[in-house]
This record gives sequence, structure tokens and C-alpha cells, in this order.
Amino acid sequence: MAETKAGIILILSSPSGAGKTTLVKKISSRKKYRISISHTTRKPRINEKNGQDYYFVNHKEFRKLIKHKQFLEYAKVFKNYYGSLKKNVIEKLNRGENVIFDIDWQGTEKIKKLKLNYKIITIFILPPSKKELFNRLLKRDQKDKKIANERMKHFKQDVVHWKDYDFAVINDNLEKCYKLIIKFIHKKNKNKKSLNYNKDYIQKHIRKLVN
Repeated sequence: MAETKAGIILILSSPSGAGKTTLVKKISSRKKYRISISHTTRKPRINEKNGQDYYFVNHKEFRKLIKHKQFLEYAKVFKNYYGSLKKNVIEKLNRGENVIFDIDWQGTEKIKKLKLNYKIITIFILPPSKKELFNRLLKRDQKDKKIANERMKHFKQDVVHWKDYDFAVINDNLEKCYKLIIKFIHKKNKNKKSLNYNKDYIQKHIRKLVN
């Protein structure tokens, strides 16, 4: 029997509200793509389900998992902890499934430093504009301006990390953004050389976002 080829680790990161979670769910509908469901200490949003969107745990449970070194990576974001359980991820990868991570730059750095024997592809999602980002945050958090403003304060320190990723893309149209990501994954996974993208254009877009 032929040995099962290990899956890849696909990481999507973005400033809060740029649309990466929607893209992660869209990619996960493809064959052999599975979402790494994170543990978190934050409260569920409306329509979020335990074990489907996140594993919702309290701080005591989360600290216990940290103590026993159960996480592949974990980070504190907006006063709450998020972490990816090592056992769940490795099992999927060894079955030949591609595991998608919806994590921030902190978690991405931790996974990269582990030097795992799996291919890692990292993608950074950018919003089309600062105004659109704020509107998305307001809509997501039931028009709570305080929460939206708090997330906007972290925007500048999050967005600068796009350079540490294999690919950066502007989510101005969901379907277009999705197709660009899939195209890049296929090329990267096959070790094709034509992986360059217009970084100058992205840099100009970043300057507009942070000014």
C-alpha cells in the first residue's frame, strides 16, 4: 500500500474584520481541506457553535492545556486566548488532509519556529479600505463602536506583518480574492517558480490604510 502523503499547513491571517474567517470556510469546502478549530477563552458570538467555530473554554481550562503543552501555538488577542491543539492538527496532516489555520501573526510566527516536517503556506488578507474595515467590525459586533474602535487601534501593529507571509492579497471582492488564494496555493504546493506578486502595489495600499 502506498504511503499517504502528508497534508500541508495553510495559514490565513489578517487584521480583525478583513474577512479571513469567511475565506477559511470557503477554502475548507474543497476536498481534503480541514479547518483547525481553535480553543478560545472569549464568549461565543451570535450563531457561533462550540466545536464548530471554536472550542469555547474558560481561562482555567486554557491555562491547564498550556501547562501540559497541548498547543501547537497559542496567543493572547484582545484580552482573550486562542490556541490550536497539537494532537488534532498532527492527526489530520498525517491522514493527508490540508489543515487551514485562522490565526494572527503571533500564532503564525510560533508555528514557523517549530520547524515542522510539513509544508507551510502563509497568506495575509488585507481589507479594501479602513472605512470598509470599520463598517465590517460594526456589523460583526452588533454595531458596538467601542469594540470596533478597540480593534482599529490594533490595526496598524497587525498590518505591518504582511511582509512575513508568502502572499498578501486585498479582499475587495470575495470570489476574486478566493480564486487568487487557490491559484497561489496550487503553485506553491507544486514548487513552481512564478510565485512573485506585486509587492509594490500592496505596499502602496498599506500606506493608504495606515494614514
